[in-house]
Amino acid sequence: MNILVLNSGSSSLKYQLLNWDNQEVLAKGLVERIGIEGWMIKHKTLDKSAGNERKKSEIAGNLANHNEALGKVLELIAGIKIDAVGHRVVHGGELFTSSVLITSEVKEQLRKLIPLAPLHQPANLMGIEACEEILPGVPNVAVFDTAFHQTMKPEHYLYALPRELYEKYGIRRYGFHGTSHNYVSHRACEILGLDYAKTRMITCHIGNGGSVTAIQNGEVVDTSLGFTPLEGVIMGTRCGDIDSAILPFLAKNANMSLEDLDTMMNKKSGLLGISGVSSDHREIEEWFLAGKEPETTVMKMYTKGILKYLGAYVAYMNGVDVIVFTAGILENSSLQRKLLMENLWYLGIRLDESKNDFRGEERVISTADSKVTVIVVPTDEELMIAKETAMIVSH
Repeated sequence: MNILVLNSGSSSLKYQLLNWDNQEVLAKGLVERIGIEGWMIKHKTLDKSAGNERKKSEIAGNLANHNEALGKVLELIAGIKIDAVGHRVVHGGELFTSSVLITSEVKEQLRKLIPLAPLHQPANLMGIEACEEILPGVPNVAVFDTAFHQTMKPEHYLYALPRELYEKYGIRRYGFHGTSHNYVSHRACEILGLDYAKTRMITCHIGNGGSVTAIQNGEVVDTSLGFTPLEGVIMGTRCGDIDSAILPFLAKNANMSLEDLDTMMNKKSGLLGISGVSSDHREIEEWFLAGKEPETTVMKMYTKGILKYLGAYVAYMNGVDVIVFTAGILENSSLQRKLLMENLWYLGIRLDESKNDFRGEERVISTADSKVTVIVVPTDEELMIAKETAMIVSH
């Protein structure tokens, strides 16, 4: 079975074509600047004639919409039959607690959720409708970022706001990065030979965006991202947790509009805002090692924010068996992993320095006598989406 995995953004289309029978990636790529002058496709294919090497190509031009973008992608992978398409859909609200086969009724429900994800949901729908038009008869499956977190209990997903705001507008904690947390938590137990349904885990998805999730006995207990992907730990350009009273203060005293405040919190804060220089963790890390300010303060704040959630989740679950590090920063930064683990000695966690100097591998980095296992598992959201898609279309 060949499964096309699509992640549709407002002006982008990320794709990966997998042969699910052997889980081989046949092609992958990214279409950028859809509907904007100067679009670009970065495409890679598996070249069996060259010993399974990746053959790279870049194509530039103009694409008006997602239909044209998908058409161009299908030209690049022509000759390979597509049996199903799996779509990353950002928001499933409370309507969707698992992946579903896309029907007209499902699409109508997804449209009703647009107010909860006004930037992402319309783009996800454009990708779905492009596939329906260009690949008629091929089943489409929606895999939701929020679905994995729907096992949270009311005491974890409700905010201490008037209850009618939840009942009328759906204001609650939804959590995001669910496909990633789902994949790495299951993969960690698989590697370590643990029973997923009997393990207390904390998964740390820390990249340009970031979230920390507590998983106990096979269910999500709590997660750091909330109603939107803004809450929680400090991120590249997003502020994470702040005193919400700052916003009316700025509206009154700095004459900032709602749009100004939203832009500030999402695009001008986080690492970029504190440092005033960069949202790139690699640059912040470089300057931290050189002893520069304010980058030293930035790194300390960043580390503290992650530790705060780790500590809270350990307390709630009355302990932890496994901590999983994943996503761009924790998969690749030996320094950031070390800074976190140095502050977890109280849990009996010990870093094996000899195992920590690497990038992007599956590896246990705690010592053999560590009371908690710490493991790095590179995330593979595309593989997880393909898995969910295969399950849905096979039934």
